[in-house]
Amino acid sequence: MDENKLIAVVGVSENPDKFGYKIFTDLIKSNFKTVGISMRGGIINGKTVYKSLKDLPEKPGIVLTAVPPAVTEKIVNGAIELGIKEIWMQPGSQSEAATQKARTEGIKVTYNSCFMVVHGIW
Repeated sequence: MDENKLIAVVGVSENPDKFGYKIFTDLIKSNFKTVGISMRGGIINGKTVYKSLKDLPEKPGIVLTAVPPAVTEKIVNGAIELGIKEIWMQPGSQSEAATQKARTEGIKVTYNSCFMVVHGIW
């Protein structure tokens, strides 16, 4: 089950109105093992937010993207380098190029589906 995997949320925001913030905080509230990634880094709701996948203290089981498609393509490259095997592209963050590249590298890709809805959080 996904609750046991470390989920790296890419695109965490300090703005409570943004999906990156809502996803990050609601996953934590729902007891998912969660870590945040934002270009700015810092601390959000008492949790350290890292600047990139390579800065994480442990390799995540799932990378969840809440960023524009062009950024998702860069995240896929980082996931490939780190040997990450699953990426969930939230609606609006997926791109055909990112999906194809990830799949070519053997990464399980989910898109056109909201992680939060599928797991009963929203």
